[in-house]
Amino acid sequence: MRVILTGGAGFIGSCLLWKLNQKGVRDIIVVDHMEKSQKWKNLVGKDFEGYLDKDKFLGYLESNKLKGRIDLILHIGACTSTTEQDKNYLIKNNYLYSQRMCKWALKNKVHFLYASSAATYGDGLLGYSDEDKISLKLKPLNLYGVSKHMFDQWLIKNKLTSKVTGFKFFNVFGPNEYHKGDMKSVIARAYSQVNKEGRIRLFKSYKKEYADGEQMRDFVYVKDAVEVVNYFIEHPGKKGIFNLGTGKARTWNDLACALFAACEKKPRIEYIPMPLAIRDKYQYFTQADLAKLRKAGCRHKFYTLEKGVKDYAGYLKNNSYL
Repeated sequence: MRVILTGGAGFIGSCLLWKLNQKGVRDIIVVDHMEKSQKWKNLVGKDFEGYLDKDKFLGYLESNKLKGRIDLILHIGACTSTTEQDKNYLIKNNYLYSQRMCKWALKNKVHFLYASSAATYGDGLLGYSDEDKISLKLKPLNLYGVSKHMFDQWLIKNKLTSKVTGFKFFNVFGPNEYHKGDMKSVIARAYSQVNKEGRIRLFKSYKKEYADGEQMRDFVYVKDAVEVVNYFIEHPGKKGIFNLGTGKARTWNDLACALFAACEKKPRIEYIPMPLAIRDKYQYFTQADLAKLRKAGCRHKFYTLEKGVKDYAGYLKNNSYL
């Protein structure tokens, strides 16, 4: 099997690269854009055929300069910053780029899987069903979510969801995310602080329905995310846009306590003001509806939050990667 993997040096992408290698797949073209980023470390020890910068890749693809048959495209690369304000960049990078890749894959009958996001659900007033008729009505809260939603909508409106496979990733955490700066999971950002200072800081709540730290998210361990994607790699006939979360929302306090337990520390949580820039764009609750995923035959059993955090803490302690 010959694979194109965009975002292959990034967080989820490099973990998928690891999984493909575990399966004996090494004929992989990694596409990414590293510049001064440290994410090159995620490629160390991995096997792949070659590397192309994302700015050059589409030209190679569309002019048929990639020799040999491509069997699978895993389009995981994107700008994932939820605070990015450059609308033109997000639309070009997350929507138009994805559109061009998808058109090429469909024209050449190549299995196409891509990353969407739970950010498309906005404030959650319409629930978290991944059925196409619901997805068309969603209103994301930030520009990143909008850029991902635009591609989902394009597929649905053009009746293409029966020909491709997409994943609405919820709050993914785990090894290989060290390079993501402010977009790192709270676990990655707080691990050293918990060990050195014995405390963790969480945002205060600005909704009366939620006490401080009781805001809820569907936290999914990256090893689980990789296994679900792999299910659809191995079952190419399963198409559509699917939620990729555990189906069980947990509080930020739960997450913090799981990290304290993994570090063998007593919980000490401090609540700090949420930046004004994100207060009106903050998701207070997310929980993946897994009905469509289960109907597609994916029976993967997810890590509990506590087990996932404990496993991840082992990687953070040893500064190791998948």
